[in-house]
Amino acid sequence: MFNKNKKQETPQTEEVNDMNNEAVNPDTDAENPLADELNAGAEEVKVSPESKLKEDLAQANDKYLRLYAEFDNFKRRTSKERVELLQTAGKEVIVSLLPVLDDFERAIKAMETAQDVAAVKEGVTLVQSKLKNILTQKGLKEMEAKGTAFDADIHEAITNIPAPTDDLKGKVVDELEKGYYLNDKVVRFAKVVVGA
Repeated sequence: MFNKNKKQETPQTEEVNDMNNEAVNPDTDAENPLADELNAGAEEVKVSPESKLKEDLAQANDKYLRLYAEFDNFKRRTSKERVELLQTAGKEVIVSLLPVLDDFERAIKAMETAQDVAAVKEGVTLVQSKLKNILTQKGLKEMEAKGTAFDADIHEAITNIPAPTDDLKGKVVDELEKGYYLNDKVVRFAKVVVGA
């Protein structure tokens, strides 16, 4: 009797164990549809972030390439515009100086046959005045250096000499070459002699 009960318990125990194995390890049973759905869902979750990241990377690369191309085009365009601007600015000044060049040519022809030196001097003075006016219109301004305090930012000292008077010590005594501003920026330093 005791043995009969033991035999009957064994088949029931095996069935319960099989059910527990299915619940604990769904991968072992190939015919379990619930296990297949769980596995498919797990694969989708794993693949989805990777594909999303790859897609984001592709979009970022595309944006980068487009931005790089735009910047490259911008650089080319601005450098071309800068060159054109420099050429145009130079052209404008040269065209405005052509009448002065014509006046100098007429003055040279007049000097070949001229007997009156005063008339030639007057003609050259008029041409110089015309040239100065054109350059002043373009923004050129003469620097006043003589008698002012020496400033290394706008003056270039050629030499020092003993100051003729005490009030000229450290000041510009003589100007060998004029300095010029172009739109309030120094384009040529004045070459000066400084009193010591």
